[in-house]
Amino acid sequence: MTKMIYPGQTIGIIGGGQLGRMMAVAAREAGFKIAVLEPTMDSPCGQVADIRIVAAYDDEAALEELAEVSDVITYEFENIDYDGLKRLTQMAYVPQGAELVRITQNRITEKQMIVEAGCPVAPYIVASTYGQLEESIRKIGFPCIVKTARGGYDGKGQQLLKSADELSLTKELFEHSQCIAEGFVPFAKEISVIVQRNGYGETYCLPVGENIHVNHILHETIVPARIEEKTAALAEEAAMKIADCLQLVGTLAVEMFVLEDGSIVINECAPRPHNSGHYSIEGCNISQFTQHIRAVCGWPLRKPKLWASSIMVNVLGQHVVSLTNSIPKYPDWSVHLYGKTEAKVNRKMGHITIMTDDLSAALQQIEDSCIWSE
Repeated sequence: MTKMIYPGQTIGIIGGGQLGRMMAVAAREAGFKIAVLEPTMDSPCGQVADIRIVAAYDDEAALEELAEVSDVITYEFENIDYDGLKRLTQMAYVPQGAELVRITQNRITEKQMIVEAGCPVAPYIVASTYGQLEESIRKIGFPCIVKTARGGYDGKGQQLLKSADELSLTKELFEHSQCIAEGFVPFAKEISVIVQRNGYGETYCLPVGENIHVNHILHETIVPARIEEKTAALAEEAAMKIADCLQLVGTLAVEMFVLEDGSIVINECAPRPHNSGHYSIEGCNISQFTQHIRAVCGWPLRKPKLWASSIMVNVLGQHVVSLTNSIPKYPDWSVHLYGKTEAKVNRKMGHITIMTDDLSAALQQIEDSCIWSE
């Protein structure tokens, strides 16, 4: 049953990272209070929260405390304890539920769901052991990508195989979980759609973003994606189908490959606001974070509108000093830093957004800044 949560009430957030922080900032604008459950004391979300519960995500006493102080609970990442979340749904209002996490935190159940929704995926097989992989790999052939069923992000937990001679490289993956092997998709672009839905079934997609990765980490998102209108329509239609199949409440990021003929293949989903949607804070009439808060609080959603072409660029640990020194040079850049205390190489520390009438010139400006050349 969908509840309306009112300003002055408390939103509980599981996870204290940058997504939780940006959710909290959006919620505060509407007058909500924030409670966060996070193992570290000075987390990005904790810095802007009213109540900080410093404990492990599966700590039963901490979950009970979060339930007591919150009128509604959401989460900022999917790799949380499913059993703990399921127990939480029995004592608190968690409109996203626990099944969304169970399905999307395992690549096998996620693939099954995407197929059930009627959307295309790359050919794949499931293997519980290295021996099973050896026996069945011929069904999809080479090149292919072997991924752990659980865990892994930013390129971790996966191995590209160009031939059978490289098969042994996957042995250590089976130490963590079952694996899937996917046929390699010769894609032209990577895109993502952020789809958001409230408990009444009202659903909207943000404009499709084109994603460019460097070393398996998202480098920049270009909006609108440089694709044909029919491809954008296919992408939004697929995201809506998946959202309906899941009976989504909140946010789902659907990452896809665009093939040379303009068709799409679904890669994976994330049941939360997503890095590729950060541009919406400045670039749209409603950000992915504000829309997420409205969805989980039972408010009507707003139809997204793109104000101008936008580019979002991630700021990693090795970029922070160059960026901060360059702020005076680029007054049109919107700078977001997340309050993380330690700038580690390849750790996401923030992002910048550029709204522009000249996409090519803005991309050239990013390159000329030399901030991302390190």
